[in-house]
Amino acid sequence: MLKKILTLFKIARKLAQSDLIKVISKFHEMPKTVKLFSYLLSFSFSRSNKLQEKNLSEEERLCSSIQEMGTTFIKLGQFLSTRPDIIGNEIATQLENLQDKLPPFPSDKAKKIMKKELGESNFNSLINISEPVAAASIAQVHKAQLDDNGTIKDIAVKILRPNIKKIFNEEIDALMLLAFIIEGTLKKTKRLKLVEVVFLLKEITNLELDLRFEAAAANEFLENTKNDIGFNVPKIFWNFTTENILTLEWIDGVSIREKEDLEKRNINTKILASDIIQHFLRHAIRDGFFHADMHQGNLFINKSGEIIPVDFGIMGRLDKLNKRYLAEILFGFVKRDYKKVAEVHLIAGLVPKNVSIDEFAQALRSIGEPIFGQSVKDISGGNLLKQLFEITEKFNMQTQPQLLLLQKTMVVVEGVARKLNPETNIWETSRPVLENWLKETKDPINSLNETIKNTTEVIKRLPELPEIMDKANHALTYFASGQIPQNSNSFLALNEKKSEMITLRNQTVIGLLLLVILGLLVF
Repeated sequence: MLKKILTLFKIARKLAQSDLIKVISKFHEMPKTVKLFSYLLSFSFSRSNKLQEKNLSEEERLCSSIQEMGTTFIKLGQFLSTRPDIIGNEIATQLENLQDKLPPFPSDKAKKIMKKELGESNFNSLINISEPVAAASIAQVHKAQLDDNGTIKDIAVKILRPNIKKIFNEEIDALMLLAFIIEGTLKKTKRLKLVEVVFLLKEITNLELDLRFEAAAANEFLENTKNDIGFNVPKIFWNFTTENILTLEWIDGVSIREKEDLEKRNINTKILASDIIQHFLRHAIRDGFFHADMHQGNLFINKSGEIIPVDFGIMGRLDKLNKRYLAEILFGFVKRDYKKVAEVHLIAGLVPKNVSIDEFAQALRSIGEPIFGQSVKDISGGNLLKQLFEITEKFNMQTQPQLLLLQKTMVVVEGVARKLNPETNIWETSRPVLENWLKETKDPINSLNETIKNTTEVIKRLPELPEIMDKANHALTYFASGQIPQNSNSFLALNEKKSEMITLRNQTVIGLLLLVILGLLVF
């Protein structure tokens, strides 16, 4: 109990001393009680606000504050950037700029972890292990070579930070308690389901902290896309992958952000821009499984001009019905058939049955017409999302978090395409993918083949660790749906957590008041 209160106090003090409350206040009026507690917790005789001294922009101050608070808050910021339905589009857009970078831990520690996790024999198969080439909040990457029966292969070895699971879980439990106290104190926050949001982040990140889940996601993505020309997912080395280590093919390629370098290599960036959009849509509506973090840092181009994605920690899923609805809705926008789009929303249960189809179609037209025929450079993804959420609220639409994740990723993909070729028209580029898929799904022979495929796909796609793939599927489903299934163990665990927090609430509030006084005296 005391340990939780101490951790909670440290987190509350971190929040108060950062510029987070001030920046959020620019977008949402904070209650006076929150401001008072923030002031009391932030008070220090020796504190100087470094961020303000640097004259940073609000966006930079927000991201810097979160990064200074460490791993737990970086993961929370990343998660909330995909949930504008909770925090609003403006703050979500700000959080998209959050850089998940921290100083690396020493290479000798990394090698000790490798030896312990892989065993001496496998560890001895690794040669030329480099210093860290990239470091983020939960893991870092080393380049190495693998002696595979006399064949030398370049590999990337991703290693979790030491004690990261313990640190994260202690902080996230305290943050969940804080969310519970806020919900109990400020009734208006109940609709945001803060406890569920933090609990879901805990579930997802704990699965992300087992790198076998990411390996399973990459493996499934590879199986889905192995016949896609121009798209190449790195191979996983399962014998060198454990809970704390992920080993995959090393990528020799150019970052997609290096446009001039790509053009020097005679790679047509205009075609590349269209390919990125089409591959993403194909994965979403054909496979229902897509890379949900396709920013420039996660996309490389090899010497053959193939697109190579990396970092499979955030993937999105769509079920069969949502794939169908998505294709119909997007194709309706392409054809400017807004009534059809409205009808699909109604059939899919995305809007209440009492909503006027004609009025809803008119609202959709207000989104579609201003952007139809425009090039990517003239379309603001942020404004599109803002309009969509305004319409969602106006027509009392049920939030579909899995579609929010898809929409967010589409904006990122759009941005990548914009930098490669500002003249790319996202709607015209999407048309052939949507037309082909809708035609194929309406073909009765294809429907029969799909039925046969569904009965055998589990057998065909079993990796070497079937139980890991099963758990990974739960992780990805949680992230994609943004909610915890009521028949799951996680749902029961959440209810147990809530019961525990109810018993702690009064003690914690009293304890916090005492700690505020103690903090002012000690710090």
